[in-house]
Amino acid sequence: MPADSLATPAAAPASIPVARPAATGGGRIGSIDLARGLAVCLMIVSHGTNGLMPYADFPDWGQVPIHALTKFSSSLFFMVFGIALAVAFVPKTDAPDWPKRRNHLVRRGLLVLLWYKLLTVVELWDRGREAVVDALLYRSFPSFVEILGFYAIALLWIPWLLPLWARTPAVLRWASPLLVGGLWWWVSGHVDFDSQPLRAVLVEDHELYTWGQLSRLPLVLLGLLVGGLLLRWNQDPRTRLLLAGGIAVAGLLLLAAFAHLAGEPLRPVLVEVGRNHGKHPPGLLFSLFSVGGALVLLGLSVTGGNLLARWLKPLAVVGSDSLMAFIVHISVIFLLLRSVLGYYQAVSYEYALLLSGGLVVVTAAWIALWKAMRTRIRQARAQDGDGRAA
Repeated sequence: MPADSLATPAAAPASIPVARPAATGGGRIGSIDLARGLAVCLMIVSHGTNGLMPYADFPDWGQVPIHALTKFSSSLFFMVFGIALAVAFVPKTDAPDWPKRRNHLVRRGLLVLLWYKLLTVVELWDRGREAVVDALLYRSFPSFVEILGFYAIALLWIPWLLPLWARTPAVLRWASPLLVGGLWWWVSGHVDFDSQPLRAVLVEDHELYTWGQLSRLPLVLLGLLVGGLLLRWNQDPRTRLLLAGGIAVAGLLLLAAFAHLAGEPLRPVLVEVGRNHGKHPPGLLFSLFSVGGALVLLGLSVTGGNLLARWLKPLAVVGSDSLMAFIVHISVIFLLLRSVLGYYQAVSYEYALLLSGGLVVVTAAWIALWKAMRTRIRQARAQDGDGRAA
């Protein structure tokens, strides 16, 4: 199930901004690409296995630990989204060219929205025309590509609020995840929505599979806070390790709280987590497990920094262009593996897992090739321009 780089110093053709420190002019922060790449690759493993066979047919070791661990993906996506905004855009909100950067983000939101709709057709095509039309008109929602719907909408409104975030007092910024979480809880329980899809898009609904803007905003705000610290502390190994340790410890505490509240035996609860029980709207146990694991992965990524990102370059490459990763793996799963090869419910879990691992490699290779092609085209255009100028 689903889980989610903009390419100039301001933005790139993908769903979320790059981690390039705009304020300092430094290079790209590899640990953020690595964290995003971990989220994407966990998502591909989840989609690749669950896209070819139902969860009930997974062997015990496939349900727990493998598929349960993929639930770290979505929370890590939301946090990295906020981190990248804090690193690449918040420092530039008072710059003269901020309106241009803001509008670039909004245009990226429209691009993501376009691909969200196209990939919705790809996912639901075999369910019939009515299912496709309902999803395109927001009467229902897809499953595998729905996180793109969250990013598309978020990129249309969050950029307008980044200057306000930059001017907000630190106390309010640090309290914002809890305040917004409380607002979500109140709205979801006390506001009557005339439209069920609208309710789903804003605060989520038990009957519709989607990511709510308000319900997931606390994780984005948490990412904005972490991103602000990373921007200041990343250059010094000591402060970076201190930040990474704090992130990892917070994640371990949430996982410990999950284990304590789940009780014994733990495995049946993890099986329900793998079945997405408590995912939409976010429940306590699912959130503790998903956010806790995401924080641990984020802490490990920040600890390793650019060095670990170079060692695990395929993961960082995947994380450098999350929209392209979505386009590639969803297309391969639904068009090639299911429609052309007829693998849906026709392969073993072990083979589905092997295909998912191969899909991670293929996605990384395609993104690397795509970037190399774009670089060559830019270089050729630059040389052609220099030649005409001469």
